[in-house]
Amino acid sequence: MRDVLYLEEIEQAEALLKPQRIEVLRQLAEPRTCGEVGAILAQTPQRVYYHVKRLVEAGLVEQVSERKVRGISEGIYQATARSYWLSPRLVGHIGLGRARDELSLGHLLDLVEEVQADIAALDRSVPELPSIGVSGDIRVPPERRPEFLAELQETLQRLFTKYGGAEGDPFKLVVACYPNQQGEDS
Repeated sequence: MRDVLYLEEIEQAEALLKPQRIEVLRQLAEPRTCGEVGAILAQTPQRVYYHVKRLVEAGLVEQVSERKVRGISEGIYQATARSYWLSPRLVGHIGLGRARDELSLGHLLDLVEEVQADIAALDRSVPELPSIGVSGDIRVPPERRPEFLAELQETLQRLFTKYGGAEGDPFKLVVACYPNQQGEDS
């Protein structure tokens, strides 16, 4: 089972984005039969199988084994990933940017989408995948914002210059800075 499956096909999104299928998918985090899932969700095995079949067709679930019960073959299914990320490309960009701030926010959303796609494509079977994630809150008074942004840009430019050569393993560095609405009350 993969950690993340990045969904880029509209058919996958259509198969996933139904409340009953999401519940079936949650139950298939562990290998189970349609009868077992049906018992948990208070649904008939036939109804569960209908949803499982659609999820299998979309590549979100796979049959991992089979067993005979009273002469009848019963499939055992499992989700193909622990998490599913829906590509923003499936929705697309609606409307045009009206102001500079909106364009900056649009650029940030594009970067997030790019990071999401890159992470989903990484080979998680590598024992020690070199990566780092850092998050923190800072407070910058409005009159010091230009100073803060200039210092941040300088710091990043120094890193790009120092490590931007042609030798070594390539890494992507993305820094996002945006207003933290939840941080206002803390």
